[in-house]
Amino acid sequence: MSESSAEAAAVAEAAAAAAATAGTWRRAGGFAGTAVGVIAVGAAAGVAIERLTVGRGMRRKARLALDSAGPYGSLRGTPGKADADDGTTLYYEVDDAETDVTLSPRRRRLFGRKAPAPVTVVFSHGYCLNQDSWHFQRAALRGVVRTVYWDQRSHGRSGRGVGQVRDDEPVTIDQLGRDLKAVIDAAAPEGPIVLAGHSMGGMTVMALADQFPDLVRDRVVAVALVGTSSGGMGEVNFGLPVAGVNAVRRVLPGVLKALGRRAELVERGRRATADLFAGIIKRYSFASRDVDPAVERFAERMIEGTPIDVVAEFYPAFTDHDKTEALARFADLPVLVLAGTGDLVTPSEHSEAIADLLPDAELVLVPDAGHLVMLEHPEVVTDRVADLLMRAGAVPAGATVGGYGSTSSTAQPG
Repeated sequence: MSESSAEAAAVAEAAAAAAATAGTWRRAGGFAGTAVGVIAVGAAAGVAIERLTVGRGMRRKARLALDSAGPYGSLRGTPGKADADDGTTLYYEVDDAETDVTLSPRRRRLFGRKAPAPVTVVFSHGYCLNQDSWHFQRAALRGVVRTVYWDQRSHGRSGRGVGQVRDDEPVTIDQLGRDLKAVIDAAAPEGPIVLAGHSMGGMTVMALADQFPDLVRDRVVAVALVGTSSGGMGEVNFGLPVAGVNAVRRVLPGVLKALGRRAELVERGRRATADLFAGIIKRYSFASRDVDPAVERFAERMIEGTPIDVVAEFYPAFTDHDKTEALARFADLPVLVLAGTGDLVTPSEHSEAIADLLPDAELVLVPDAGHLVMLEHPEVVTDRVADLLMRAGAVPAGATVGGYGSTSSTAQPG
């Protein structure tokens, strides 16, 4: 088969998979489902090139191999549970700092010989992810500083949102801010804290500051905002033509709500078109081509693990999110604002806007990085977070990271 014929066949195969998805979504969501199905067909052409030389069976075997051998997301801490104000059970894990001054060579390179002051760093993850999305930063900080990682409601190991399931309440970013307060009360009731949030997690941090300013004033010593936004998410075009994305915005909330009611049918459709969704996930997660396939599959698993009804519940909250005024709570603190320049989900312009409102913040724009910058270029994120902790007095000064956690396709897992 010629190269052009192979490409045409690959495009046709991907388009057929997307058409099958469109049919599933049309049955689940009527006209609105058809609109999203059309987007899926268009996306098929974008992922087809990567499928020219790899058969479906081989791809399935590769996924299974990566799932069984991949080390990412395997780190676990001391488990705990917190109760949100509506009764939702929130799951968190704590990694305590080592009390022995004899640290591993890698940790000595990172932060020096002595364990830091009793500061707790609380990490909040993004939409459709879970606490394991901080894998590389967790590996680097383990034993060096006390850390808390938690799963947002309806994500990971946390319970389904009681307010959403029982009372049909919409999810709000303010609710997520109160959830974070519940986790802090349970996992770090005393002492200084550093707040770190990625994407939705950064919005959660802003909502906490908006509702609990005394907590920020009395206990927060530094803040890291990674790939996030303080507002204006309704204007993001996700790399799509403006006319098309405007049409999608009009119907997407209705689509997702309809799909959420037919979750079982939609989940079957997602499984049937796994290759297509893997390509779309990659496009919106990473910007560089040289990413460890195991990391790509790790991200894919996290996103796949988010049920469609949860996706539907959370999506409207982002359009309403506006915590621009809450940023003033961080004005006198060391703040890191970091984003990938190729982020299609929360474009780096949103991070620049945050930094404009916090002129003393450190703004880091990472070239060749997408939305999951902490997985794509973990050495950069870890280095800047380590520096933030030093500036906040949480760890000894003068430490360096030095390339820890590369996810190049040729690198060995850290």
